Amino acid sequence: MSLVITGASLLGEKTGDLYVDDSGMFVDEAPSGAETLDADGLVALPGLVDLHTHLREPGREDAETVLTGSQAAALGGYTAILAMANTSPVTDTAEAATRVWELGREAGLVHVQPVGAVTRGLGGEELAELGLMHRSRAGVTVFSDDGKCVHDARVMRRALEYVKAFGGVVSQHSQDPALAGPAACCHEGELSGRLGLPGWPGIAEEVIVARDVMLGRHTGSRVHVAHVSTAGSVEVLRWAKAQSIDVTAEVTPHHLLLTTDLLTGYDPTYKVNPPLRPQEDVDALREALRDGTIDAVATDHAPHARHDKEHAFVDAAFGMVGLETSLGVVRTALPDLSWSDVARVMSVTPARIAGLTGQGQSLAPGSPANVVLVDPDASVTVDRDTSASLSRNNPWHGRGLTSRVVHTVYVGRVTVRDGALA
Repeated sequence: MSLVITGASLLGEKTGDLYVDDSGMFVDEAPSGAETLDADGLVALPGLVDLHTHLREPGREDAETVLTGSQAAALGGYTAILAMANTSPVTDTAEAATRVWELGREAGLVHVQPVGAVTRGLGGEELAELGLMHRSRAGVTVFSDDGKCVHDARVMRRALEYVKAFGGVVSQHSQDPALAGPAACCHEGELSGRLGLPGWPGIAEEVIVARDVMLGRHTGSRVHVAHVSTAGSVEVLRWAKAQSIDVTAEVTPHHLLLTTDLLTGYDPTYKVNPPLRPQEDVDALREALRDGTIDAVATDHAPHARHDKEHAFVDAAFGMVGLETSLGVVRTALPDLSWSDVARVMSVTPARIAGLTGQGQSLAPGSPANVVLVDPDASVTVDRDTSASLSRNNPWHGRGLTSRVVHTVYVGRVTVRDGALA
């Protein structure tokens, strides 16, 4: 089926029409019978790509499934998401990775690319089936023990050396367990002491980031830093890039807008790992995203069933949902970011880091037919109860955000129309 998108502002720069079908973008005159999608007043971007999504299936289908997570992603303007490996069982074999990939194809709303575990069972000791996962139908290229840090330097070095052979990348959850143990849940400082919450110091992230960029330089392999949250980590990344070390990094929407001050009410919705940080860290993250020190925005969408989240703060599960709100949060936190830069950090660069050649390229002829159309002037008040996600741990409930995803097109097919699943 062919589709003509008329009157869109392409990357917010010039108005034009897009002609797409399941084979991609093209410039010839649209064939007769093509469907028309009116995009007057809307900004057209290449479909968004999320490097960091938790879909919970298999094992915790009460919190999220590949289908419901795909629905939430499509509503947020995504056409590709990377599904983290900390499921039950863990995605540490070719069979497990292929199953997640198949579930994504069955859902058919976005490209679901499984992330393979770095170590077997996320245990941090024995490498998982890295090569077999890469050679499987899923074609895994990104590996992460996210939720846990690959804290053993020898294991991390071996993983980097192994994935280098096929151009893979290791995405690290940077948390030194000796400095921030499993009970740590609040940025370490005056506030954590006043609230009586176990502290999670920024240095626990920064020492792992520093170690891993040096391991990356030593091995010549690719290192990716997940959910950067401190100004100190930004300094390390800026230095590493100046040394031409092959390191990339992501920041979450919530670390661009929320601060640790929200923890004064002990609301477990705001319990996340790494924790929310003070305003000075938020400011450093915003500037690093603007100047390219941080390469991408990634949601770290972490759905949880109510019975896992509704506890005393120290006992509640870590994480918050974010697929449906990410674009609005980025636009609210960084209103000066151009639409071409939004495309860079939320589509083009994430696709490049993940090696997804069929995703997030551009709106040029020959590119994949993956497009998101955004109303740049809309103001949206978030209602967690209308979410497609099965979980309601939404930190944006009741907040006003700038910009609204109106339509999403995946491989030439409209998956979201007028803000609702098509």
